[in-house]
Amino acid sequence: MKLQNLRRNAGIATCVLALSAGLAACGDDDTKASGSDDKSSSDSMTDSSSDAQGAAADTFGPGCSKIPTSGKGSFDGMVKDPVATAASNNPLLSTLVTAVGSIDGLGDTLNGAAALTVFAPYNDAFAAIPEKDLNAMVADGKKMGDKSALYGILAHHVLGENDKADAVTGEKTTLKGDKLTVSGDPESGMTVSDGTVTANVLCGNIPTANATVYVIDKVLTGVK
Repeated sequence: MKLQNLRRNAGIATCVLALSAGLAACGDDDTKASGSDDKSSSDSMTDSSSDAQGAAADTFGPGCSKIPTSGKGSFDGMVKDPVATAASNNPLLSTLVTAVGSIDGLGDTLNGAAALTVFAPYNDAFAAIPEKDLNAMVADGKKMGDKSALYGILAHHVLGENDKADAVTGEKTTLKGDKLTVSGDPESGMTVSDGTVTANVLCGNIPTANATVYVIDKVLTGVK
């Protein structure tokens, strides 16, 4: 199943992602901090609480404490919205939201899909890409849409099934049509690999109205 097919079958989404004026302005100060160092990325996160309740009850990972505790960007807020809208309310994912928003109709497509799993690179993961290169990719996404390299990278992070933590491990086919391998578990930690890049799950099993989100610490390029 391709994102193009999802777009044809998607209903009118309840919200459209807002594209910020410029990519450099899309993240907060954390976006400009170095995210390429695995240790610094993981050390900046503290373990999530073991007494989480509500939509946070089954989430896991050292970055879950960075999710807002109230409002639309909290676990209890995100579970009420489809995935693109939910991501737009999460302060860790503002750069990803801008990238999705640069592809015309992609936010609506993701919101309208029946079931998805999204491996969502957080802001510092995108900060590891030179800003001029990232800006060029977004500009190309605006111009070329689903024919752009950015579209392919984004599709490489999405599965056409809603996989909770107990079902997400193993070899998975992305909406780009290639493969990801998900390893580990909530207790010992989880990774996602495309054979070239291996990302750590910073906060996993985040429920939204139509998807499960796993926030990861690297952008999976899909380039062999």
